Amino acid sequence: MAEPTEVCIPDIGDFENVEIIEVLVKPDDRIQAEDSLITLESDKASMEVPSPIAGVVKEIKVKVGDKVSQGDLILLAAVDEPDTIAKERTESPAQPTAAAPAPATHKESAERAAATHQPAGSDADCDVLVIGAGPGGYSAAFRAADLGLKTLLVERYPDLGGICLNVGCIPSKALLHAAKIIEEAAFFSANGIDFGSPQLDLKKLTRWKQQVVDRLTGGLKGLAKQRKVNVIQGSARFLDNHRVEVDSAQGKRTLAFRNCIIAAGSRPAAPPGFDLSHPLIMDSTDALKLETIPSRLLVIGGGIIGLELATVYHALGSEITVVELLDRLMAEADPNIVKPLRRIIDKRYQIHLSTKVTEVQPAEREITVHLQGDKAPETASFDRVLVATGRHPNSDCLNLEATDVQLNEQRCISVDEQMRTNVANIFAIGDIVGQPMLAHKATHEGKVAAEVCAGEKSAFDARVIPAVAYTDPEVAWVGVTEEQAKAQGLDYQVGSFPWAANGRSLTLGRDEGLTKLIFDTKTERLIGGALVGPNAGDLIAEVALAIEMGADYHDIGLTIHPHPTLSETVGMAAEAAAGTLTDLYIPKRRR
Repeated sequence: MAEPTEVCIPDIGDFENVEIIEVLVKPDDRIQAEDSLITLESDKASMEVPSPIAGVVKEIKVKVGDKVSQGDLILLAAVDEPDTIAKERTESPAQPTAAAPAPATHKESAERAAATHQPAGSDADCDVLVIGAGPGGYSAAFRAADLGLKTLLVERYPDLGGICLNVGCIPSKALLHAAKIIEEAAFFSANGIDFGSPQLDLKKLTRWKQQVVDRLTGGLKGLAKQRKVNVIQGSARFLDNHRVEVDSAQGKRTLAFRNCIIAAGSRPAAPPGFDLSHPLIMDSTDALKLETIPSRLLVIGGGIIGLELATVYHALGSEITVVELLDRLMAEADPNIVKPLRRIIDKRYQIHLSTKVTEVQPAEREITVHLQGDKAPETASFDRVLVATGRHPNSDCLNLEATDVQLNEQRCISVDEQMRTNVANIFAIGDIVGQPMLAHKATHEGKVAAEVCAGEKSAFDARVIPAVAYTDPEVAWVGVTEEQAKAQGLDYQVGSFPWAANGRSLTLGRDEGLTKLIFDTKTERLIGGALVGPNAGDLIAEVALAIEMGADYHDIGLTIHPHPTLSETVGMAAEAAAGTLTDLYIPKRRR
């Protein structure tokens, strides 16, 4: 009789001394290859360890609570002999053939779908090739792998997560939290708790920010290994509709794919005349490096990115000037939602609206800027300039000319509701398909594309996509704005609730907030909403869900919200529309 075979912890990435939280087998259990044996849990992720062999468990060598690393013994097993395996396969009933995927919703998509599963040839390297490992890209790759597709993920940077996790959403929110702590400490210095002036250590702050990023990107690396997603670091360029060339540190290689999902993202855009390579001119990526805190910072662009970074740099000690070409800040949101933010930042920044930067003259230590606007100075000098005037899709970085993929007028890739381009086996998601350029939109699009590649009936049909500015206070909105409702001639009703009447808001020392909900007058259903105030970005999720579920103001108002919380303002805004609010006195209007 053969000696039992040792089954050990395989390569689990960078994880060491990971705790076992569940043992899934016991002695005498019959196991097949890939059956889960134990579950591990670290501070980054939980994972199941699969069996590399088929056989019978003889002895368990671990227990719940043990901490293990690569190479540690899990169990001893008697491995099945080849004739045993062959016998089991012969005796097993035949598996039914999977049903063909349901047809797409319209003829054109159906014709494309018919071609999707036609292989590029027997030499195809993968079922799905994903280009770009941002939130949309890694979500697409992981979903494709979960659906049984052989998946390759090409990423030009060393770590997964793309712009968002590495040099965008996550590091900016870490620094915005630091800014919030500074502002809250300043508030309490006048209200009984004095911490003294903050002492800034940029190296420590930057190190903490990077630790946050590394924890998330390290978790993604582990998730990719668990799913057997092959990650290739390098830049991809198309050779035709079925092949790409990847340029990596190991040289150039050609990869053939059956399906490709383009998730190559976007990059900061700069107006003509701005040299982003100049050391005194920053884009958002440069600003998050936090190399120095300029005494005088000019922010060009009064949108979400510009105002978020202005929040950070003001808290860290910079004098901020904001220049915006339009006649208001954050123009996508209703003016009365932005107004509470304006009341606060008007005291902190110099703001010039309807103003254009006509010329930039960099010198060794400062930049002279020429401005054109009614109330703006003709010239002004700054230590650094931050350009935050939008983003440009990376469609020009992929050699798409070698394919038949079509772009629209904005140089974004055109796709249908299945995220399919005009080329049957090429999909595109995220920033590269156009506005809104948001990570949470890309994530959902990525899953849709992967599911369609696997033959599932899937489409991107979100009713609404929320937007959030993590300024101080935060501003968030979703669905139809009041300005849009007026422009579209909708018959609508507004329910609002001021945070000055909310107990939780007052305990935070903040009374400037506002919650505003917009309802269809005839159906009484919610069609849009917005909030301004602390944590507005978290609260907007309830509003988005209510719109998706077709909730009316009674549904929202009769939902019991915990007290005292900021979330109560959503329920009370709905009650204001329904005429049942008791926390404020609102005289009845004649209809």
